[in-house]
Amino acid sequence: KEYLKTAQPVSSGMLAKTSRIGVSSATIRNEMAELEEAGYIVQPHTSAGRIPTEAAYNLWLADLKKNPPQLKENEEAELDHLFSKDENAYRVFAKRVADLSNSAVFWAFSKNNVYHTGLANLFSHPEFKQLETVYDISVVIDQLEEIIAQVFERLDYNEHVLIGSKNPFGSFLSTVLVKYKDQNQAGVFGLIGPLRMDYDHNVALVSYLKNKFNR
Repeated sequence: KEYLKTAQPVSSGMLAKTSRIGVSSATIRNEMAELEEAGYIVQPHTSAGRIPTEAAYNLWLADLKKNPPQLKENEEAELDHLFSKDENAYRVFAKRVADLSNSAVFWAFSKNNVYHTGLANLFSHPEFKQLETVYDISVVIDQLEEIIAQVFERLDYNEHVLIGSKNPFGSFLSTVLVKYKDQNQAGVFGLIGPLRMDYDHNVALVSYLKNKFNR
């Protein structure tokens, strides 16, 4: 949670000061050493704290499935006001979800009709400030329709979280998406962000949309 907020490696001293764990930084340091050995956290460079690995995010998601997150009442009310089953309304809805999630949003109304918005949100994340990463994201956007066409039929009608190595958009990204059916027309709605994504909130946003089409 600390890394999601700050995008900075987390040290044992920081956890001892800011959390309610109630043990010394030395104890936390020992626990972190075990987590690192198990592959859940990694030290990005010498003398830094640790950051979560893909395995850690997958562990988080496993717990998330047991306790599905919900949107705040004010967010749900706002989205209820915006949502309408009309393609123009969908675009307004997608722009707002992009802002709420601080992610890029794509909406495939069919396999070959894809709308996307919120690219500035992606580039605002600290992970994507480096020039080579900007290039990687640009390649993903250029190939967005092709990638969606490739995975469209393989997806079942449910929420999916594709992290890192399992993400067809790129191993440096995470995607939360849902495939739905509306009047016999299949569509896919998804959020694209860094591995350091607010999974609780973004899964809740995608689940909200799934419920809209399942009513």
